[in-house]
Amino acid sequence: MQGFSLQTGKYSVVKEKEIICGFSKLSRDEKLSYIAGHYEDPERFRKDLESYHHPDPEKQKLFDEFSENTLTNYYMPYGIAPNFLIDGKVYHVPMVIEESSVVAAAAKTAKFWSERGGFHTEIISVEKVGQVHFFWKGNKTKLNTLLPDLVEKLREGTLQITANMRKRGGGILNIDLVDKTDEIADYFQLKATFNTVDSMGANFINSVLEEFAVILRRFFQTSPYFNGPERNVEVVMSILSNYTPECLVRTWVECDMNRLDGIDDELTGEEFAFRFERAVNIAKVDTFRATTHNKGIFNGIDSVVLATGNDFRAVEASSHAYAAKNGKYTSLTDIETGDGKFRYTLTLPLSLGTVGGLTNLHPLVVNSLKLLGNPNAEELMRIVASVGLANNFGALKSLVTKGIQKGHMKMHLMNILNQFKATEAEKKLAREYFKEFKVTVKSVQDFLEMLRDPSFIVENFFPGNHEVFFKR
Repeated sequence: MQGFSLQTGKYSVVKEKEIICGFSKLSRDEKLSYIAGHYEDPERFRKDLESYHHPDPEKQKLFDEFSENTLTNYYMPYGIAPNFLIDGKVYHVPMVIEESSVVAAAAKTAKFWSERGGFHTEIISVEKVGQVHFFWKGNKTKLNTLLPDLVEKLREGTLQITANMRKRGGGILNIDLVDKTDEIADYFQLKATFNTVDSMGANFINSVLEEFAVILRRFFQTSPYFNGPERNVEVVMSILSNYTPECLVRTWVECDMNRLDGIDDELTGEEFAFRFERAVNIAKVDTFRATTHNKGIFNGIDSVVLATGNDFRAVEASSHAYAAKNGKYTSLTDIETGDGKFRYTLTLPLSLGTVGGLTNLHPLVVNSLKLLGNPNAEELMRIVASVGLANNFGALKSLVTKGIQKGHMKMHLMNILNQFKATEAEKKLAREYFKEFKVTVKSVQDFLEMLRDPSFIVENFFPGNHEVFFKR
């Protein structure tokens, strides 16, 4: 195996699973050369990665500094789902995702509901949570009695940190003492809730919490009401929680049942709604189905969260915890079909920001927010949730009618064709042919083999007349 020598500037043999010290201190070029040496054709590997560098050196430098040990850029498709009518306003929503059919499903569902009143939303609450985890042996009654004094000191001691956030209408909301000694001996929490307005707020919350820890230690050490061992407190960690069950948004679609007529040629609107409702109820009682059901929601949500520079890992972690808040993982959606009405609702926690982080650094994030009209955090919550509901509705609609594979595999057709290195002429014929035939990897492979057969006569191809198409 080859490696790259920084001393000689040449490739040389390196050992398997070699440990390298100081990798982070190397330049990007040196890192790339070193990693390339672990491939059979290091120069080709290096050229492949370098081909994804941004042609503008300043922008590439910006991307390099977003993370650590950067070698190149990893491209993802950036698409648009138009025609989202949300609370009476139309949005053309940017989506970043590699999975076939997600953007198409969002766009199709958005158009469908734009003709039936669109998506409706409400912000239920916007509280975010942070905790100081500490161990203390002492008189609990005494601590609870002194809590108001401690809370006052915590607020006063962080006034400088919270000043700008308070000017924007946010800051610390509540501070509570949580007694967890029945679960772990001597374990307590300071649990604080925050409003971070349009900021994601992670750095702000963590800065406040770390100052809380300093004030907490001082409080036990200097208060005249504590003596001996009671003065000793061990702070384990001070950190925000990504579980934000009080940072909630709700979105829903609704219409008369007869407005669902025509969704499927073989079903009335009422019959479709009945099938749809049963599918939702299955996701409420079966964890295996609920997981896939909710994954369909996050096809849409993650796509917009990525496009707007937010943290999709935090969003998913919070929502999956919320889906299990009653002790069993279940669907995040609810359905009502009474009195000739259809109403489908999604409620979930979404902690998002439109200032700070990548929102004013990444060029495409900036453009995404501009495309959405530079929304504040609450408006972005409404948009993201609506796209999540759209993708889930689209997937469920397919599942309870024709099945999900027909549409999904047609969207996946180009990926399969590219896998078999189809020419543009072959792709054109394939798109026409598979309008009527089922797409599978095998069927596409067979189709291309037929096209590439020297005896095949392309001039005999007529859309819809496949007997002529297959003539040898």
